[in-house]
Amino acid sequence: MSKLTFQEKYDAMFRKDPSFEGLFVTAVKTTGVFCRPVCPARKPKPENVEFYESAQEAIHQGFRPCLVCKPMEQANKTPYHIQLLIDEISANVELRLKDADLRRRKIEPIQVRRWFQKNHNMSFQAFQRMLRINAAFTKIGNGQTVTVSAFDTGYQSLSGFNGSFRAIVGKAPTASKDKTIINITRFTTPLGPMFACATKQGICLLEFTNRRMLETEFEELKKRLNAVILPGENRFLSQVEKEILEYFNRTRKVFAVPLHTPGTDFQNEVWKKLQQVQYGKTISYKQLAIRMECPTAVRAVASANGRNRIAIIIPCHRIIGENGDLTGYGGGLPRKKWMIDFEKQNSE
Repeated sequence: MSKLTFQEKYDAMFRKDPSFEGLFVTAVKTTGVFCRPVCPARKPKPENVEFYESAQEAIHQGFRPCLVCKPMEQANKTPYHIQLLIDEISANVELRLKDADLRRRKIEPIQVRRWFQKNHNMSFQAFQRMLRINAAFTKIGNGQTVTVSAFDTGYQSLSGFNGSFRAIVGKAPTASKDKTIINITRFTTPLGPMFACATKQGICLLEFTNRRMLETEFEELKKRLNAVILPGENRFLSQVEKEILEYFNRTRKVFAVPLHTPGTDFQNEVWKKLQQVQYGKTISYKQLAIRMECPTAVRAVASANGRNRIAIIIPCHRIIGENGDLTGYGGGLPRKKWMIDFEKQNSE
């Protein structure tokens, strides 16, 4: 498979395409700086551009990192002050941090609002509310009364608690015992940020945050599991973040985190076969269908492959066209090519 051409890189840089994050850096000869593909700075002319595969390579050639897009840092990494806030409200769900509380911590509230809206598609207050509801849901499931659960999680009135609970969970607290909790977290990788979701059984979703049809996947999971998706603690989430970062650091080729993959029997059989495709190897949809002992069901196998919600661990990126060409990938073909090349280099 050929490398990205100069024009493909230039076009991606011009579009500020986040799916190319981590695949190259743009060095500008007239300024002496290098940038990540999504840098908001004014775009240079093609004759003034050189592309490098890594920041280290650009530095070796005498370029310095851009002060605007900061290419030496992981893209969209949670800022330190935001992470401290998340840790604080996760450990003390009864807290209700308001703008005045943020200012006392020397944090500008508008920056917090913008970050949560951009990266979690909700306000900081809504994020806090969902943490409280998650904690209350767990308490009720463990046998505590609705009243105790409400006041233990910082609510001042039962009516306020009942209203918030129903708005988020879709049912009143007393009628929610059949509901499942799916916990969600966000973490950064060299190829961009990812969302991970987990139930008590294991990881049920792992996707890049700009994956096409991500909202559809969330809705399908909620429907299949009769669930609500809420931020909160889950031991599988910390495990998957650790294992994915080990993957990118070249220290892990096989994953151990448990998975929870609601789907049809056929889909689950395809996903199991996908996990048997070795690190550093690729196969075609037709070869996968043959391994499934249904060689005429290539389209059905391809469809199940496309419905995979657990990127990297269930390695649908290792499936290519019969002629060797890359085929569709929800996280973007540039990421798929990068992972195939990365695994091949690391397996030699």
